[in-house]
Amino acid sequence: MKMTTLCYIEKDGKYLMLHRTKKQHDINKDKWIGVGGHAEGTEGPEDCLLREVKEETGLTLTSYQFRGLITFISDEAPEPEEMCLFTADGFTGELIECNEGDLQWMDKKEVLALPTWEGDAIFLKLLIEEDERRFFTLRLVYEGNKLVEKQLYRYS
Repeated sequence: MKMTTLCYIEKDGKYLMLHRTKKQHDINKDKWIGVGGHAEGTEGPEDCLLREVKEETGLTLTSYQFRGLITFISDEAPEPEEMCLFTADGFTGELIECNEGDLQWMDKKEVLALPTWEGDAIFLKLLIEEDERRFFTLRLVYEGNKLVEKQLYRYS
């Protein structure tokens, strides 16, 4: 199973969102997502998170929280993916141009209206609307681009 990370960086009631428009043959083409990517070599989730955020945004995270573990299963993928979901509210540095798309600070209230994967909308809603910072796991099963099954577990 491959491991990835995804992070929603928060500032002034906004999330830093990535509009995926620049990569050829991108499964996320034209969707809005957080920043992150695939673990390399023996990287753990935090190492992957810090490297990917720095590469895609130029920012160095100084405060972040592991919020959820998402399992993606797709009839179009050779293997399942486990994604470690983070939020961050502290960082240093200045934004750079991202080679995967356009970075934009978006009001959290507007994020749920953006074009995303069906499953992403589920965990974004959990991040935005839940007062408690409870950890959760979410299993998402896709057939093509359609979400056909979901299982959510919350932990205190």
